[in-house]
Amino acid sequence: MTLRHLTIFLVVCDEKNMTAAAEKLHIAQPSVSQAISELERHYNLKLFERLGRKLFITVAGQKLLSYARHILNLSNEAEAAMQEIFEQGIIRVGASVTIGTCILHRLIRDFVQNNAHTKIAPAVNNTRIIENMLLLDQTDIGLIEGNVHSQLLVVQPFMKDELVLVTAPGHPFAVRGKIAAADLNHTEFLVREEGSGTRELFTSVMASHGISWQTGGVYNSAEAIKNAVAAGLAITVLSKMSVQKEIARNELASVPIDDLKFHRQFSLAYHKNKFITPPLARFIQYILNFT
Repeated sequence: MTLRHLTIFLVVCDEKNMTAAAEKLHIAQPSVSQAISELERHYNLKLFERLGRKLFITVAGQKLLSYARHILNLSNEAEAAMQEIFEQGIIRVGASVTIGTCILHRLIRDFVQNNAHTKIAPAVNNTRIIENMLLLDQTDIGLIEGNVHSQLLVVQPFMKDELVLVTAPGHPFAVRGKIAAADLNHTEFLVREEGSGTRELFTSVMASHGISWQTGGVYNSAEAIKNAVAAGLAITVLSKMSVQKEIARNELASVPIDDLKFHRQFSLAYHKNKFITPPLARFIQYILNFT
């Protein structure tokens, strides 16, 4: 017994004639007769009495009719609900910490203003965890600042970012105003945890310049690092956009390094087999056009 059987049964009940039902459904009359016969065999009950050329619904048919109407109404409601999710829906967005802290709120606010029926469900963690969430279908799209290592993910850059050397305003490097890369040798740095895109870029660039550094502390929060640096515990390298307010308030200082730069791209990522709904397609396009 299928929804098709119930649909045909319902139309036959309404029309009280199989030929008229076939015309209304735009199918052949034998197909209508076959569907009714299959229903009667399925329940082992007569649903119609055939007296001459007329059809009369039986007690069993009347009982099934009430269920058929209810089932088909529920089916139509389910179709409408699924279509609404398809057209509007919820988008799960995983963002790495710098993006989640600095720009995710703007991305969500501006997108929702023009897509009021779409809900954004954000999750913020480090790049490695966001990548794993994409692979496990725990998020629909990732906005990440580090490198993605899985070949199963589609990755598209959408914004440039720069890390800067950050110190307390009274630190000797800040007092000097500018330093050389060699000045960083054997210096203590406060760093993010393993799996962080910020840490990955920092360690890669430092290694490529042959700079030996020491770990003064490991934090899974850029805010905690900024507070520790402001207190004079050590120095750090963080996204320029994440320290702009503190620098403007003279709580932190950004120190240029003559011969060393930390450049990277923020990227959008999703699973290559991900089904892209219309709302998700709009969100992806919005991110790629974001400046």
